[in-house]
Amino acid sequence: MTTRFSAPLLTSMLLCLSTWTFAQMDNAKMGAILQEEATKVEGQAGAWQVSYGQRLLLVITDETNNRMRIFSPVIEEKDLQEGQIRKMLEANFHSALDAKYSLYEGYVVTVFTHPLKELTEEQFIDALRQVVILADTFGTTYNSTDMIFNPGQEEEQPEDTKDRVNKKPKKT
Repeated sequence: MTTRFSAPLLTSMLLCLSTWTFAQMDNAKMGAILQEEATKVEGQAGAWQVSYGQRLLLVITDETNNRMRIFSPVIEEKDLQEGQIRKMLEANFHSALDAKYSLYEGYVVTVFTHPLKELTEEQFIDALRQVVILADTFGTTYNSTDMIFNPGQEEEQPEDTKDRVNKKPKKT
């Protein structure tokens, strides 16, 4: 015996299944992940200050507008040396994958932004790591992962960068 499903019933079933399979990120889930991943978590839902690796990270969400942002201060803008802004902009294109360099209130920061609900746990943890690595490599390799997007020009990344990308930061 063959069972036939109508198109509206099948569509409805698929929508229910996709909602169930891909749970949406929210402040409660994000807070739980931060408690698991970070060494120190302060603040409240939607506005956290965390220690991750050796870095201070600020994690801000806006559930109403479906946005989130992770950022970390790197250096005061007034302390930038000649050519560093250019290197940051080039890195944003070639070697900063999902995290980017930016200027915010007189500071160079590394930042990751994303729609909140569509963010997965794996993407969130990866974003935390990329923000930290990008901040740590400021002034040297300016990269957030060991992947470089620079067609026609091979750049070998230092081994310590590759190690940081693939390891969870130590809790101190």
